[in-house]
Amino acid sequence: MARCCGCSVRCCCWLLLLTLVALAVTATVVFIRYRNGGQVFPLPGEPDPKYAEALAVALQFFQVQKSGKLVNNEIPWRGDSALDDGKEAKLDLSKGMYDAGDHMKFGFTLAFTGTMLSWSVLEYGGAMGAAKQRDAAMDALGWMMDSSSTRTPPTMSYTSSWLDPRFKTPHNAKFSPEHVGDPKADHKCWERPETMSEKRPLTKITTKSPGSDVAAETAAAMAAASLVYKPISGTYSSSLLDHAERLFAFADKHRGSYTRTFPELSAYYNSTTYQNELLWAASWLYHATGNHSYLNYATGKNGKEYGDLGNPRYFSWDDKRAGTEVLLSRVSFFASDGSDVAQDEGLGSYKDTADAVMCILLPESDTAAFRTEGGLLYVAEWNSLQHPVASAFLAAVYSDYMSASGKKELTCSGKSFRAADLRKFAKSQADYVLGDNPMKLSYLVGYGDSYPQRVHHRGASIPADVDTGCNGQEWLKTPKPNPNVATGALVGGPFKNDSFIDDRENVRQNEATTYNSALIVGLLSGLASTSSVAQSLS
Repeated sequence: MARCCGCSVRCCCWLLLLTLVALAVTATVVFIRYRNGGQVFPLPGEPDPKYAEALAVALQFFQVQKSGKLVNNEIPWRGDSALDDGKEAKLDLSKGMYDAGDHMKFGFTLAFTGTMLSWSVLEYGGAMGAAKQRDAAMDALGWMMDSSSTRTPPTMSYTSSWLDPRFKTPHNAKFSPEHVGDPKADHKCWERPETMSEKRPLTKITTKSPGSDVAAETAAAMAAASLVYKPISGTYSSSLLDHAERLFAFADKHRGSYTRTFPELSAYYNSTTYQNELLWAASWLYHATGNHSYLNYATGKNGKEYGDLGNPRYFSWDDKRAGTEVLLSRVSFFASDGSDVAQDEGLGSYKDTADAVMCILLPESDTAAFRTEGGLLYVAEWNSLQHPVASAFLAAVYSDYMSASGKKELTCSGKSFRAADLRKFAKSQADYVLGDNPMKLSYLVGYGDSYPQRVHHRGASIPADVDTGCNGQEWLKTPKPNPNVATGALVGGPFKNDSFIDDRENVRQNEATTYNSALIVGLLSGLASTSSVAQSLS
């Protein structure tokens, strides 16, 4: 008798029937996936190959940016650097990450990087896992939070790689490091971090030299990270949270902006206000502790005075208001009907403003913000990709809140939009970054066949076996492509007319930043796979 895979003819028929049924089911699922104009939502639990691949690329930039004694170094042209950072103050500040293509370690932007990376893991850790990238994200976060130092200066509020919670913070904490390095001296040099020899002074905020924005952003980073580490190590998580609460109290009591305290730094990262960081930190502390005093801080008098509620804004390292509104809207989405939280008028104002933020992002809304002809949300010429990527991340998060909570529609000036519309916007910005743009260029270095070859990045531009000292200007000015690829770098981005000039000295378009990487990692994680959004981050 004829055989089919060891079965009889009757068995073959059953196998054929089952195969046809499976194909029919698959076709139905694929139809659902592709209807309404394309892949708005990927198959549940299945990573989208494009976004998963891009996520793997983006996460590599954190490896490129590491300072200190490198462990399991994955970047062949990188080596140990900045080993003496903090030595003058008898601290080990060697770890952490360089801010951009230079060798500065700015505490303000690095803390924002930590906050955003933690938020991404909290919301999309499952999607990262499906794409086999959660370990890479956790490695990057851990490098920011850890330090090899064991000494505890008696007046430190936090030390090490900016965010290490293992130091016992006294109640009379006096100061916190803001950054390592002299920006003026650093920007005069063009050299590899492994061979730099100039002085690396430590700038600190204190009770008499306040920096509420820096301290509050670091508190937010620690609070968010405490939630990430809570299921992994309760002790470590508690230590993070303890430091976050102390830093927040320090920031609130000794108010002032760090660029008012150190005006020479305003040329690099000018903080327009510090109040938005206080609201942002209080919101993260509420999620991390469940303590309603933090929610009251954000939704009460402080929210009314500093939140500018009712006026939608864009999310960035300098202005956290839109991020705070989305983060607190999560509470509104998942609050029990009739609960005290659900009835909180201030919380409702945050939710309403978050709705307004979403409305300016939706291209079909009457309040839609400006787009380039190629479809990119355009806010600023310098580092033009920061705002659209940050906005797209918020849109992806908000769409998932809507879907998970059963909210069907978002109303913008009388027009109704769905969660799928927000996700479609988020996809459009990610796709633009990845090459669907008039230049046909991927702005994520290392992804695709065409991406910037002359990224403004010292380490990438100088061969690994060359010691230029401070005077490696020939490598800055050469028209040749970089000898090393800064894989995962998200460059500044195009101009208003969608054009881009791949020139190393074109800093506003061609420099990458670590905080940009945290934003694109969050966005790609949100698009890589669909998974249930937890109703609580704790």
